[in-house]
Amino acid sequence: MRKDKSDGQTGVPEAGEGKRGEEGYLGYLLRQAANASHNRVAHVLADLDMTPPQFSVLTMIAAYPGISNADIARLALLTPQTVSVIIANLEKGGSISRRPHAVHGRIKQLDLTEHGRKLLSEARERVHTVEQELLGCVPEKDVPAVRRWLAAVAKTMAES
Repeated sequence: MRKDKSDGQTGVPEAGEGKRGEEGYLGYLLRQAANASHNRVAHVLADLDMTPPQFSVLTMIAAYPGISNADIARLALLTPQTVSVIIANLEKGGSISRRPHAVHGRIKQLDLTEHGRKLLSEARERVHTVEQELLGCVPEKDVPAVRRWLAAVAKTMAES
């Protein structure tokens, strides 16, 4: 447990202890783990002037060339407003380009530029390192089960 600096009394438990550990509620533990992962990714991307949401957006554009803002928002778990700001900043930075949809001219389709592909490649290497750290907490033989469980939780909870 963490010691309170003012009076030496025991304070809030560290991550992994008490209710922040195996005794905790699953929802809280998932959020705690997601937050820790997000912060770690933010740290490794910081000198690229990239945020985790920007990384997600670039990843979605690379995976689904021509994708729209609305589809990115759904896939990247971001609000449409946040995606609009991210897209504007990525376009201003030369990482993406927009083109009108062939049928629905008001819809703008998004593509990575050469600069965006290089930036994403560097970011992916760094994020891959963080994912390897995450996997280091789980025996290799259990990784497929963890992946199945997380996917099943997302699917089940989305259907509720």
